[in-house]
Amino acid sequence: MNKLGRRIAPLLFWMAVWAVTSAAVGQEVLLASPAAVLRCLVGMESGGFWRSVAVSLARTAMAYGMGVAAGCLLALCCHVSAWADVLIRPAMAVVRATPVASFIILALVWLTAGQTPVLAGALMVTPVVFANVTEGLASVDRGLLEMARIFRWSGWKTWRHVVLPSLLPTFLAACEACVGLCFKATIAAEVIGTPKSAIGTQLYQAKIYLESDALLAWTLVVIALSMVLEALLKRGFAAAERRARHGYHP
Repeated sequence: MNKLGRRIAPLLFWMAVWAVTSAAVGQEVLLASPAAVLRCLVGMESGGFWRSVAVSLARTAMAYGMGVAAGCLLALCCHVSAWADVLIRPAMAVVRATPVASFIILALVWLTAGQTPVLAGALMVTPVVFANVTEGLASVDRGLLEMARIFRWSGWKTWRHVVLPSLLPTFLAACEACVGLCFKATIAAEVIGTPKSAIGTQLYQAKIYLESDALLAWTLVVIALSMVLEALLKRGFAAAERRARHGYHP
């Protein structure tokens, strides 16, 4: 009960602050009350709501997968080639330092409104995965690699028993950290590009029509989905790490 109370008490406190602030403002168009947002949430549960959620989640999944794959591939290229490292590492630093809005606006020149969120999300994931995988590959014990060479282990056996255990913790940490980042970048690109049937488009329309209750309702949906995605992937990554640590063979 104490643990449950520690989780519920902050929520109740900030809900009260929200309600009092809304009442003090006295203008629903400026700050909708929690009751108005709740009514809006209940009214949104229709086919259009779930279609927008499904489309945005699908784009996020595509962006996340592309970003993780690109980060791993580029890190491996830098690991095996010094020239690749010289060329790729500065590019990753530039991507990491560039505001996501700049990528979105530039991408809208070349891509459709539906493709741009995927690219934006992938670009947010790639540098983080690249940095962590590069660090993991650099931290592999050279003594263990030499032992594998002396005992003439195959490349797969060396990878499975030497490289992967060193690489997995940093790789999973990067994947876990990128989930929310990818989702928020995808939604931001949808807000700017306004593709059909998307959470970001719903946010933009709520802002255009000054529907603060809908704006806050969709914001709560984004927060809830981000937290659920992070929790699910965190649990999955923890299970994967335990299996690798105990030598689990699928």
